[in-house]
Amino acid sequence: MPPGRPRKNKDVLVKSAELIGWAIGGIEREISQTRERLAALTAQAAKLRKRAGLKRASTAGATAGSEASATAGTGRKRRRRNMSAEARKRISEMM
Repeated sequence: MPPGRPRKNKDVLVKSAELIGWAIGGIEREISQTRERLAALTAQAAKLRKRAGLKRASTAGATAGSEASATAGTGRKRRRRNMSAEARKRISEMM
């Protein structure tokens, strides 16, 4: 539309903004419901861990990958196997 020319239908922008507002409200509602479900599942997991006798700190959003990084920060070093020179030579010959 050329500049300076009046729009024929100004209500379109109002309706568009109203529609976006409804969409944002629906998304926020979904986010709050998802947070509630996550809290319930976290509590259930903690109960099951307690029942099984597992000793693991209950952290929100902890996954298997972050568990390894969490134990790395406790000061314990991971022990690595050292390969002898003879074993390295055998492997390189096989390759």
